[in-house]
Amino acid sequence: MKKIIYTLVPALVLVMFMVLSGCKKDEVAQQEAANPYSPRIFDKLRIFAGSRIINEGETAKFTGLAFSPASKVQISWLVDGKQMSTDTAYQFKPDAGGEYTIKLNVVYNGDTTSRQTKVLVNPTNYTFKPYAQVVLANLTEDGTAADINWKNPNMTHLDYQLGKVSADGSLDITKGNIAQHADELVARAHIAGIPIILGISGHLSGIDGWAIYESNDFGSAIRDPAAMASLVQSVKAYVAKERMDGVDINMTDINSGNAPLNIHAIGPFLTALKAALPATAIVTVTATVNYQHWEYPDLSAATWVNIHAYEDNGHIGPDAPVGQSSSFDFMVSGTQIWTNFHLPASKLVVGIPAFGLRYNALNDAGNNASWGSYDYMTYKDIIAADPTAAGKEKADIAKGVYFNGIPLVTQKAAYIKNNGFKGAYLWAADYDATGANSLLATLYNALK
Repeated sequence: MKKIIYTLVPALVLVMFMVLSGCKKDEVAQQEAANPYSPRIFDKLRIFAGSRIINEGETAKFTGLAFSPASKVQISWLVDGKQMSTDTAYQFKPDAGGEYTIKLNVVYNGDTTSRQTKVLVNPTNYTFKPYAQVVLANLTEDGTAADINWKNPNMTHLDYQLGKVSADGSLDITKGNIAQHADELVARAHIAGIPIILGISGHLSGIDGWAIYESNDFGSAIRDPAAMASLVQSVKAYVAKERMDGVDINMTDINSGNAPLNIHAIGPFLTALKAALPATAIVTVTATVNYQHWEYPDLSAATWVNIHAYEDNGHIGPDAPVGQSSSFDFMVSGTQIWTNFHLPASKLVVGIPAFGLRYNALNDAGNNASWGSYDYMTYKDIIAADPTAAGKEKADIAKGVYFNGIPLVTQKAAYIKNNGFKGAYLWAADYDATGANSLLATLYNALK
C-alpha cells in the first residue's frame, strides 16, 4: 500500500499543476484583453519640459529617451505635422528662423502616447518691416515676450530696459537670463521684422521709470573714464551675444547734486558707444523735458532722442492739486522745448505713459495729503478695476487715478504725426491692456 500511495501523489500534483497553469494562462490573456498595454515615454532629461530657443544653424537635440515596451514601439518624430524620423533620438537643425512644433508619437498595439514642444529659432537673416514713424514699445526688466501680441505686434521697434548700470561700470543683465527671456524676445522680434534695442539705466523709481533722489550709479560710471570704458565693452559684448540691434541710454541720474555732471557725461559716452557698436546699430538717448534740458550736450549723433514728455510733477507732494500729470498741453510744451533749443522734430520720439497717478489720501482742501499719499497704477490694472476706463482720463479708484486713455493718446498721436516728429514710445508695453483697450495699438494705428 505504501508504494501505491507514493506513486499516486506525484501524479496528482502534476495533474493539478497542469490544470492550474492552464487557468492562470487563461486569466492573464483575459486581463491583457481587458487592459491593453499602453506605450510609455521616459523623459529623464526633461527635454520636453519646455520650449527651446536656438539660433538658425544650431541644433536642438532630443536624446536620452527610453520607451516601454522596449524595442516593440513604433516611433515617429514630426515637425509641424510632417514626419522627419523614426529613430529613438532626433536632432532638429532648421534652415530658417521661425517657431516650430516638434512632436513625438510612440505606438504599440494601436495605442499612441505623445510628447510635444516648441522650438523658437532666431533667424540669421531678417528684414525689418518698413514704417512711416517710429512706434517704440518699451518693456521693463520685468517684461517678457508674453506681454507682446506677436501675431499683431503694433510696434516698429522694441526696447528691452534690461541692463542695470552700477557705479563701477558693471552691467547687470540677470533678469534677461531667467527662462531665456532675452533670447526669446530677440528671436520673436527678428521673426516679426522688428529691431530690438537693449535699454540701459541706473536704478529707476518704479512704475514711472524715472529718477531716484540722489541716485548717481549710471552718472558715476560714465563720468569715470575707466568705468565708462568697461561699461562700453560690456554693452558691446552683450549686444553681440544676444544679436540685438542697438542700445538706448536711459541715464536718469538727474535728481541729485551731481545731475549736471551726469548729464554732460552722456555726450562722451554716446560717442564711445557708437564707435564700439556696428555702424548699423541704433543708438538712442532718453532725456527729460524739465528745466534740466539745458544741461544736455549735443545729441545729434544719436539715431534719435526719446523725450520723457509726461509727468509734470505739479500734482504730487503735500497739498498738490489732484489732476492729470500727463496732459496734452504738457506734452506739447515738452516737445517745443526740444524743437526750439536742441533738435528738429524728425529726431525726436515722444513719450506716452501707460500708467496713472493714484491718490490714496486727500487733505481737507481736497488736495494730495502728503509725499506718501500717492502712488502709480499700471494702465492694465486700471482697466481691470474699471473696464470702461479706456475712454476716460480719470477713474474712481481710491481717491481717484488720472491716466492717459485712448482719446487722449489719440489726440497726442495726431499732434506727433502732424508736426513731423520721428514717432512715439510707450512706457511701458508690459503695463498696457490688450485688444481694443491697447494704447500701443492706438499709437500704431494712428502713426502707421
